[in-house]
Amino acid sequence: MVSAIALLLGAPLAWQAARTRRQWLRVAIFGLLIGLLFMSLIARLYAIQMTWGSNGPLAFFGTLIGVPARSAGYAAIQVSLGLLHFVLPMVALILIGTFQNINPRLEEAAASLGAPRWRVAFTVTLPLALPGLLSAYMIALAMCISSFVVPLILGRGIVLFTTNLMYVRFSDVANYPSGAAIGMIMFVLAGFIIYAMTRLARWLSPAGAHP
Repeated sequence: MVSAIALLLGAPLAWQAARTRRQWLRVAIFGLLIGLLFMSLIARLYAIQMTWGSNGPLAFFGTLIGVPARSAGYAAIQVSLGLLHFVLPMVALILIGTFQNINPRLEEAAASLGAPRWRVAFTVTLPLALPGLLSAYMIALAMCISSFVVPLILGRGIVLFTTNLMYVRFSDVANYPSGAAIGMIMFVLAGFIIYAMTRLARWLSPAGAHP
């Protein structure tokens, strides 16, 4: 879910940075994305916890959406916010290169034939950018799956990822066979997902042949 939301938010931002003729806007978008990458992840996560946590000033957000601030559901929302803050800059930077590699004359040709902007976006831009979108999704998915610090800080011991479970097996209970088994299973699953989506990206690529 976080990877999909990162695509939905990052794609318009990347398209704006790639297509805008306003130099100041392009510099502002690049500065924002690169600044988030260089900012300490620990500091960002603790800022989210202090702002949106159960004791934070914006804890009423959980009440507005019907999820109590101290519930497991709200902890999952916090972890999702932390992961989104973590992967969104990377996704947007990847998609900037994707949109820059699309020939704008194809979009201009479709517009000159009378197609509105939304139709040009859905029938020309998105199909050409689909391999890049899938690649950005795979990278975001890999970053989310392997995340350890985000659920550790924002999960409050309620939301546990497999990385946290492996850490508990190795450090707390010293069950090394169990931790190794969890790691191997996740390694195989992650490799299968990445392989399948890579094949899908090649199959959907306009320049590539069907496997």
